[in-house]
This record gives sequence, C-alpha cells and structure tokens, in this order.
Amino acid sequence: MAHKIEMVKTEEQIELTATLAKEIWTEHYTPIIGIEQVKYMLTNMQSATAITNHISNNYQYYLAYYNNQPSGYFAIIENRKENSITLSKIYVSHKSRNTGTGCEIMNFTKEKALTNNASKISLTVNKHNHNSINWYKKRGFKITEDIINDIGNGFYMDDYILELTIAK
Repeated sequence: MAHKIEMVKTEEQIELTATLAKEIWTEHYTPIIGIEQVKYMLTNMQSATAITNHISNNYQYYLAYYNNQPSGYFAIIENRKENSITLSKIYVSHKSRNTGTGCEIMNFTKEKALTNNASKISLTVNKHNHNSINWYKKRGFKITEDIINDIGNGFYMDDYILELTIAK
C-alpha cells in the first residue's frame, strides 16, 4: 500500500508534523503571504507547542505517508452539535503532490464524516491560493463565505470558507 494515515499521538509525531509544516509552509505560502507572515504563523499556529495545544483542545491531527515517507498532515475538528467536521489543516509536501495523497486525506475525512453522521465538511483557504481552491472545487466544495481574520502582529488571514455536503 502506497498511502498510510496515522493519528498524531506522540511527541515524535508532533515534532515531525511541525517539521513538515515548516517545509510546506515556507515553500508554498511564502509567495502568497510573504515570509514574515509565514514565520509568524509557523511559530504561533504550526509549531510543536501549537500542535500540542490544538490536540489538547480536541483537534485530531494525522500524518499522511506516501511510500513510507511523511508526505503531509491534516487536522480535523468534529462538531457534533452542528453535525459537521472542520478540516482545520490539510497540507501536502511539494514532492508528494500529484501522488494521490490529497485524495487519500479527503477520503479519510469523508469516512470520518460519515462515521460521525456529519452532514458537511468545511475548511478555509487563502483567497490567493488558486491551485488549492481549484482542487477543492473539483472535489465538490463550494465557496460559502469570505472572511478576514486578524491573527495579530499586523497580519490577517484573508480566506474563503468552503463546504462539501456529505451524501448519506
């Protein structure tokens, strides 16, 4: 089997996730939001400390592997009151794009939604991240809202909210 997904539970897995975050974010997001915001977000939202805090606040982090190599990570939050799942993070390394890793992550998330009787999956994506927006749209996601969030230090997240209705 070329793809594998495992839940992040150990300190070693958390450190690996943070290392992947640094690699992926620096390569992918620097042209979109600039290196200073990337550094700020890595420290405050994607570091081992931030990931540990997220996990203690009901985020479920997962590592994705392709041919036994770490290829990406994602996090989901189950919202049972709203019958939904938020795909809080989904990041695939440059070398693992076009290998089906993103599709494996999405299939895993859809299965999780079905298991939890969720009626939708939602996520946010930067408005200027055109390739990712197109990828999500090809998989049935629709833009439902645009939002701007102040994340501190003079930085903002200028995003779309996308949703996918889950057929039961």
